[in-house]
Amino acid sequence: MPRNEPAARGVTPPSGGHLPIDGDVDGGLALRWSARLTLTRRILAVNIFALAMLAGGFFYLDSYRARLVEERLSQAASEARMLAEALSAVPPERRLSLAAAIGAPMQTRVRVYDPAGAVVLDSWRGAAERYGLRDPDAEPWQKDAARTLDSGIDWVVDAEKPERFAEPPQDRLAAWPEALESRETGDAVTRLRRAPDQTPVISAAVPIAGGGTLLTVVNQRDITRIVRAERTRTAIVIGVTVLVSILLSLFLARTIVRPLRRLARAAQRVRLGRAREVVVPRLPSRRDEIGLLARAVSDMTQALRQRIDSIEAFAADVTHELKNPLASLRSAVDTLAMVKDPALQAQLLDVIGDDVRRLDRLITDIAEASRVDAELARARFEPIDLGVLIAGLIAAQEARNGDSGIRLAFARPHLGTATVNGDESRLMRAFDNLIDNAMSFSEPGGLVQIGATRDGDQVIVHVQDEGPGVRAEQREAIFRRFHSERPDGEAFGKHSGLGLAIAKAIVEGHDGSISVRDRDDAQSGARFEIRLPVATV
Repeated sequence: MPRNEPAARGVTPPSGGHLPIDGDVDGGLALRWSARLTLTRRILAVNIFALAMLAGGFFYLDSYRARLVEERLSQAASEARMLAEALSAVPPERRLSLAAAIGAPMQTRVRVYDPAGAVVLDSWRGAAERYGLRDPDAEPWQKDAARTLDSGIDWVVDAEKPERFAEPPQDRLAAWPEALESRETGDAVTRLRRAPDQTPVISAAVPIAGGGTLLTVVNQRDITRIVRAERTRTAIVIGVTVLVSILLSLFLARTIVRPLRRLARAAQRVRLGRAREVVVPRLPSRRDEIGLLARAVSDMTQALRQRIDSIEAFAADVTHELKNPLASLRSAVDTLAMVKDPALQAQLLDVIGDDVRRLDRLITDIAEASRVDAELARARFEPIDLGVLIAGLIAAQEARNGDSGIRLAFARPHLGTATVNGDESRLMRAFDNLIDNAMSFSEPGGLVQIGATRDGDQVIVHVQDEGPGVRAEQREAIFRRFHSERPDGEAFGKHSGLGLAIAKAIVEGHDGSISVRDRDDAQSGARFEIRLPVATV
């Protein structure tokens, strides 16, 4: 019994159908500004940029310093008021000792000016140390580096730079603007300056009851020390975070970029086609998107190789099948020129006609077989009721072959119970080929039975005839291309041997399967069975 060889095995379409490929090959994922950067550099850039935003807070410790200075200015004003009240409450001869006792622990210099502006009291008069000021030239290089860093940060944040502190050549009230302002306003006035080593110097002036003005001056080095300590801690945290972020970024880039490079190299080898079998890494241990990509590329490569092998085999089969009728045609044409007998000429013309029709049939079926996979890949699947489709096919067959004497019986299912997703024209061709095949092996008056039923999540369609059946060893071979084993007495070349191969390619293109076995009722004949997934909503 004739049956034909399978079409090329390739990637089967999803049950939901095939959608046309969008013209936008990038799918809206094209990169513009970052297209020249490698993936590793992009990951590093993104993470470092986020850390740079965090590091920006490092510079805004200046606001912390400003609040600290403002607090110290307020504190200096309060202390000056209390000291002025204390000095007003003691006899003049005790004021110097009181001012020295109060100012010494804080290294604060206390001065009192009379209404004429002359100094009448100086807590550090005759003392060698002045405010604890330090000479920057006598300090180690680490201090110079710290001051340079302070200056750089102040420049970045555009911090206001106080005037430089210097003792006036003549120590009078007029040399201190804050003291003059305090005498005029009658309230405490503070002022911020910077020492030679860039540390803040805070002065406060306040009027004294009974006349005169009190001035306190102190070098607040601890403000600089506190701010530097905070910056150091912040810098350590940011530095460790940057290091960890870079290491994690490199690790992330390594886990992403290395497998992608392996896949790219394998794809390049596939494109060049220099190796018959290219092993694409499947990365089975990875359960992320990279692993899914690797397995998808591997499956695609295998399907591509199968498709190429199938095309090569198909081309070889086509060449072989075309040679036979062409050789017969050429032999008949060459002989026709030498034969003079009209009867022999008519016989040769019949042979030529048969060969031409055979070639036409072959070319038509070959073109159909070669288009099946490509058209299914582009087809948009829609829900199809196989009961309605097969009923239409049977009506067309009966109208076309009504005089053959072969009866067709269809056990039609209820409407909507045998619905699948697919391409209607292709499914019609598959079932038409099966019915044609069954009829060709049926004797006049024979019965071809067709049925369609639903079994769980599958629709089963069977076509059975009353012919000689298919031997067990031939049940795979009949679906191969150009495999033809026809009934006795049938004219040679009437069938191309592609009908069942086309049917198999169409069914598998719909995620289905096709098989052949003996009839269930023990009668002679073959039973072809197609299984297709039920249409999903």
